Amino acid sequence: MLVDAQLDRTAGITIAFTGRLGGVSQPPFDTLNLAGHVGDEASAVNENRDRLLHCLGIAHLRRRVITAQQVHGDRVAVIDATDAGRGAEVDAGRPPVPAADALVTTSAGLPLLLLFADCVPVVLVAPGPSPGVAVVHAGWRGALSKLPGKAARVLAHQAAVAPSELLAYIGPHIGECCYEVDDTMLSQFCNAFDTIAPVAGRLDLGAAVRESLAEAGVSPARVVDAGICTLDHVDRFFSYRASNETGRHGALAVITKGA
Repeated sequence: MLVDAQLDRTAGITIAFTGRLGGVSQPPFDTLNLAGHVGDEASAVNENRDRLLHCLGIAHLRRRVITAQQVHGDRVAVIDATDAGRGAEVDAGRPPVPAADALVTTSAGLPLLLLFADCVPVVLVAPGPSPGVAVVHAGWRGALSKLPGKAARVLAHQAAVAPSELLAYIGPHIGECCYEVDDTMLSQFCNAFDTIAPVAGRLDLGAAVRESLAEAGVSPARVVDAGICTLDHVDRFFSYRASNETGRHGALAVITKGA
């Protein structure tokens, strides 16, 4: 069910990137679709989220899951205990955090869950006695606006650590091998990032994310990239470019210490 998960329970933090297998959703959302806005049955999505939390050993936090209304913007929302359960259930309870593509918290027991199908998932961790976590949704607009770096700065401030102390994990996303873009978009990225070169109409979003993090002070040596292209592995991940009607896999982070 889970792929490329990084679990460090000794530090009191659990993070994970999910794939598309192990759930109950029917085609074209088969099977571990975690998104309630794509046309899937609400009961199936809720069951898939139940399975995810159970698999991670944090089923007791299921009703405290926090999701967001992802709008491909650059807003970073700082989350605390008053936000518990926002968007946890597809068809009931409190609505998701409005208009945010990055969630940051230093509060324990709040699983942050964002959803993806080709966009870049980034999980940031501030380790230490007072840990913090962030989850970032970086499509091309978020990457171009340097949202990952912005989220890193917010997390470092909230956790009272230097950005160089942060750990960053980049999950599966559409790779340069498959991401064809027009000259206008490529030019925008070439102008904004030193590491982006005009290579045959293809864009490396991962490189933009890594440069954004480095500009914010995150050490490249503390960045782990799964290096998996979602479009090249549609048997394991959802891909919007492969099929407009599709589910969403997730990136999750939670402070379990004290939860």
